[in-house]
Amino acid sequence: MSKSSKSLLLASACALAMGLTVIATPQYAVAQISVSITLAPPALPVYEQPVLVEEGGVWAPGYWDYNQDGYFWVPGTWVQPPEYGLLWTPGYWGWGNGGYSWNEGYWGATVGFYGGIDYGFGYSGQGYSGGHWQGHQFYYNTAVSHVNVTNIHNTYSQTVVNNTTVNRVSFNGGTGGVRAQPTAAEQAAARAPHQPATAVQVQHRQAAMSNRALAASVNHGKPEIAATSKPAEFKGTNVVKAKAAGAPERAPEKAAATSATKPAPVHASELPAVVHQTAPTTGNTARDKVNQQQQDDLRDGQEKQRQELQQKQAADHAQAAKQPASNASAQELERQHQAQTQALAQRHSTEQNALHEAQAKTPEPKREAPHT
Repeated sequence: MSKSSKSLLLASACALAMGLTVIATPQYAVAQISVSITLAPPALPVYEQPVLVEEGGVWAPGYWDYNQDGYFWVPGTWVQPPEYGLLWTPGYWGWGNGGYSWNEGYWGATVGFYGGIDYGFGYSGQGYSGGHWQGHQFYYNTAVSHVNVTNIHNTYSQTVVNNTTVNRVSFNGGTGGVRAQPTAAEQAAARAPHQPATAVQVQHRQAAMSNRALAASVNHGKPEIAATSKPAEFKGTNVVKAKAAGAPERAPEKAAATSATKPAPVHASELPAVVHQTAPTTGNTARDKVNQQQQDDLRDGQEKQRQELQQKQAADHAQAAKQPASNASAQELERQHQAQTQALAQRHSTEQNALHEAQAKTPEPKREAPHT
């Protein structure tokens, strides 16, 4: 079983255990765990590609990721592939089931579907024209790839004709999204054996997530660190700033979206403790006592579940820290935790509402007729 298949089974089992829907289509062959992100990701910023400093690197374009604080930019960077002959298929945001879901990128022998997103620098929406493998050596197309030809001689120049309208849209489907469907070849690429992001790519993403300047709410779509020559290297001469945001910021829409789409918690530790609730009075002392006991029992059970999930997620992080990053994607783990946390919160809300309705319909005990 390939690593991607194992990841899919793990994500599916986790989501099904929490009562979630896993969207896995043959085209993509990756799990999409819906976390109901209804706010579209920002447009892709305008930036230049940094020069390649280490031969053999393959370009991984920058993209918008998401955590509990909202969208943040993961800078584009040159990455060493896990094996000779592998190419990077970028991840992308896709609209479906009322929200935006992230489709993970992967390494494979050919480039698969990445939503038709024009990431630039060889990723024009379909395939990759930035270079190709010849045996154990990667040849760079200098027409779209920025390499130092003085130090790197395995290069060529082939003009790339882009027949599509160039835009900065960062998602597929939905209102204003790219309208693209996978070809038969791209579907075959997704079904073929492939590998997830490497350990350095995971570290790169984690470094971006912890850098406040990369949050969309701070940089407004124009990150100071748009791309880097090496993963997780965010300082120095090889860091490229964005020239401009991909689209003008529109304050009214942003304000409306912010109020309607409060970032969801990722971990159970971010959920508030289940509070004590007083059952509504019915005028019947005995019934009120029973109702309150039911409320207390539900509260105790839900708080126990929250603490258990919190402990489990902490154990997941501890276990992942002991394993090679290539065997357990930190990014995938965070998405699983967010799905678990949201499912638990939704279930608790449903249980509380059901109890309220049941207690409201409970008839008062019949009173015996007085003796004559």
